[in-house]
Amino acid sequence: MFTPSSLTIALLMMITSAICWGSWANTYKGVKGYRFELFYWDYAVGIFVMSVVLALTMGSAGNDSSSFLNNIHAADTANIVNAMIGGALFNLANLLLVAAIGMAGLAVAFPVSIGIALVVGTVLSYVLQPKGNAALLGLGVACALIAVVLDGKAYGCLAGGARSASRKSLITCVVSGVLMGLWAPFMAHAMTRGNPLGPYSAAVFLTFGALLSCFIWNIYFMKHPLLGEPVSFSGFFRGPASGHLLGLLGGCIWGVGTVFNLVAANFSGVAISYAIGQSAPMVAALWGIFVWKEFDRAGAKSKTYLGLMFVFYALAIFLVARSNG
Repeated sequence: MFTPSSLTIALLMMITSAICWGSWANTYKGVKGYRFELFYWDYAVGIFVMSVVLALTMGSAGNDSSSFLNNIHAADTANIVNAMIGGALFNLANLLLVAAIGMAGLAVAFPVSIGIALVVGTVLSYVLQPKGNAALLGLGVACALIAVVLDGKAYGCLAGGARSASRKSLITCVVSGVLMGLWAPFMAHAMTRGNPLGPYSAAVFLTFGALLSCFIWNIYFMKHPLLGEPVSFSGFFRGPASGHLLGLLGGCIWGVGTVFNLVAANFSGVAISYAIGQSAPMVAALWGIFVWKEFDRAGAKSKTYLGLMFVFYALAIFLVARSNG
C-alpha cells in the first residue's frame, strides 16, 4: 500500500485533509431548497464509496501483507468494531453541528464545537498513541483553539454582533464537539492495538460505520429535527438531481480528506495528523472570503480577527509539524 516516505509528504497529506474537510460543505451551500437531512444520505454514500475506491487503488499497491484486503483478513475484529463506532460517532457529531449552526449561528456553534473537538480528539489520541513532542503538540493545539475562537469572532462581527445562543443550542454545540473529538481516539485504538487496521482499512470501516449509523441518527433527525419541520423519504426521491450529485461529491471530498489524514497518521501519529486536519475552519474561511464573498462588506474589526486567525492557524500547523521532530 502507499504510505508517505517522509515528513514532507505526510504533512502535505495532512494539509490536503484539512482542505477537503474545510471544503466539502460548499457542495451543500450550492443546493437550494433541499434539507440537509436528505442531502446527507448522498453524502454518506459518497464518503464510503470514495474510501473503498482509494483502498482498492492506493491501499492495494504492492499487494503485500499490509495491503487493503490482506490487512482486513489479519486485523482483530475488535479493531474493526472500534473503527465503525468511530464512524457512527462522527456521523452523529456532524449532524448535531449542522443543527447547532442553524440554531445559534456559525459565530457560536462552529468555534464551540470544533474547538472542543480539537482538544478532545488530539489529547485522547496522544494518550492512546504518545508519538511526538507533547509540549510542542500542546502549544499547537492551543494556537489552533485560539484560531477557531478568532474565526467565530470574525463571523460574529460580520453579523453585527454575536447572536444570542439558547441553552439548547449551546448544549448541542458541546455534545457535537465532544462526539466529534471522540472518533479520532477510536481510530487511534483501531490502528495501534493488537493486529491493527491499516489506514485504508480503517477509513473503509469508519465510513461504513457512518453510513450504517444514518439509519439510526439521520432517520431520527428526519422525524425529530432540531430545526425545522419533519421530513420524509419522499422528499429525497423528489429532490433535485443536482442535490444528489452534489451530495455524492461532498462525500467524496470528505472521504479523500479522511483517507489522507489516516494515511499520514500512519507516519506521524494520529494526534498530530488529526490536529493539523482540524485546521479546516481556516479553509472554510478562505472559501467564504474569496468565493462566497462573505466578508466583502466586513468592518476593520472583523478583518482583524480574520487576519489573526490565519496567523494562529499557521503557527499551530508549524508547532504540530515540529512536534514530530
